[in-house]
Amino acid sequence: MRYVDPVTGDSKRVSVYGKTSAECRAKLKAVLERIDEGAPARDAKDTVGAWMKRWRTTSLEASDRAHTTRQLYAHISINHLEQGPIADMRLDKLRPTDVEALVVTLRKRYADSTVRSIYTVLRAGLDGAVRDGLLASNPATKVQRPRVEQDESRVLTPSEVSELLAKARTSRYYACVLIMAHTGLRRGEAAALRWVDIDFAKRELRVAHTLARVDGTLTLTTPKTRKSRRRVPMTAELIDALREQRQRQREERLRAGAVWAGRDDMVFTNELGDYVSPTNLLPVVQEAAKAAGLGDDVTPHTLRHSAATAWLEAGIHIRAVADLLGHTSITTTGNLYGHTTPHQARSAVDALALAMGVPKGRTGS
Repeated sequence: MRYVDPVTGDSKRVSVYGKTSAECRAKLKAVLERIDEGAPARDAKDTVGAWMKRWRTTSLEASDRAHTTRQLYAHISINHLEQGPIADMRLDKLRPTDVEALVVTLRKRYADSTVRSIYTVLRAGLDGAVRDGLLASNPATKVQRPRVEQDESRVLTPSEVSELLAKARTSRYYACVLIMAHTGLRRGEAAALRWVDIDFAKRELRVAHTLARVDGTLTLTTPKTRKSRRRVPMTAELIDALREQRQRQREERLRAGAVWAGRDDMVFTNELGDYVSPTNLLPVVQEAAKAAGLGDDVTPHTLRHSAATAWLEAGIHIRAVADLLGHTSITTTGNLYGHTTPHQARSAVDALALAMGVPKGRTGS
């Protein structure tokens, strides 16, 4: 029989075969139902690997995803989907159980977060195959998205953060560490600050970029969400530290003379005015934490997590905390930082006991 392809609008011919006329009629009925639903008469015989390569070089490249996200997806596609256990399977033979089998195989070799990322890229690629009329439906959407168990992130108390900052005071990047501790900025956001983003009069800073490696080169990129582009108040201590940073940078610029790079008038630079990689902030924080006796598991993200936890523990509304952190939704903030601390748990129990008439001072016995 002939039919009009719902995707291309071309007239095409499709044939069905079976051992009996009843089997042929059943197959023809299935074809007609697919066509009526706007799907291709048959799924394509391309392999998953061949399609993912085509999707990577066309749809992914043309998408409005952040450049770093496109790089990550491309890396995952090349290394896990264009080759490997699922690459040689035909699209028309791919079933949800095959996707589940892939997940099981991956879990034996990779962390949960990596497995989820591979699944996400496969699902996105197969969505493209559905859009192009190569598949009637995406088998990956019928598979539960792999879960990632959230580890309890390290949280420092305000006094521990103060101890860490005291040990970081001699670092040339002290002001950057102070920003992360006082405002909860991500290290890529802190490293991307320009002097035009610092408003001393209004006592606030503006998060307008993030510094990341793009094709191996440090590049200022624009945050992908509106909430990530935000204004954050500065403490008096932070303002003083930034003024000291600006004066020190002016002196370094004079010493460097003609070799000063002058990259985008950055707040934080190396001795020659070039970008400071966000990865360089990790050893600064780790060394200060060790010197303060806080262990070796403290990272720049620990400062962000500690700031968020301190704000919530102080009674700051979760919406305000989400805005400070640049989260699109308070759900993200709640999931990541909304856990109950021992102090909050004790306060809650004491408050309930007080409301029930238990004398103050008896709740802890």
